[in-house]
Amino acid sequence: MDVSASTLAMTIHTAVAPVFLLAGIAGFLNVLSARLGRIVDRARVLEQRVTELEESVRLDVANAELRTLWRRVKIINWSIGLCTASALMVCLLVVSLFIGGMWTFNSDEVIVVFFVVALLLLIVALVLFLKEVQLATRLLQGSANA
Repeated sequence: MDVSASTLAMTIHTAVAPVFLLAGIAGFLNVLSARLGRIVDRARVLEQRVTELEESVRLDVANAELRTLWRRVKIINWSIGLCTASALMVCLLVVSLFIGGMWTFNSDEVIVVFFVVALLLLIVALVLFLKEVQLATRLLQGSANA
C-alpha cells in the first residue's frame, strides 16, 4: 500500500461532505431524544393522575391521551432507530471512501449504495417525525376543544 499525500488529502476532502450529513443526523437525533424524554415524562405524570381519577369522563379522556402518548413513543423510537441506521450507513460510506482511496479497490458502487440507503432511512425517519408531530398537534387541538 503506497499512498501519496495528495491521494490521502483527496480522500479526506471527499469524506468531508458525508461527515456534514452525519452531523445533521446527530442534531436530528438530539431533537428526537429530547421529544422522547418529554413524551415519557408526560406519560408518567398522566399515569399517576389516572390512578387518582374517579370521574368516568375524565378517566376516559386521560386514558385516550395515554394511548396517544405511547403511540408517539413508538413512532419516535422507530424514527430514532432509522436515524441511527442512517448514521451507520454514512459511517460505512466514509470507511468505504478511505478503503477505496487507499487501496486499488473500486468502491464506487458500494459508496452509492451506502449513500442511497442512508438517505432513504433518513427520509423515512423524517416522515415518522412528521407523523409524531401531527399526533402531538392533534392531541393538543383535541384538548383545546374539550
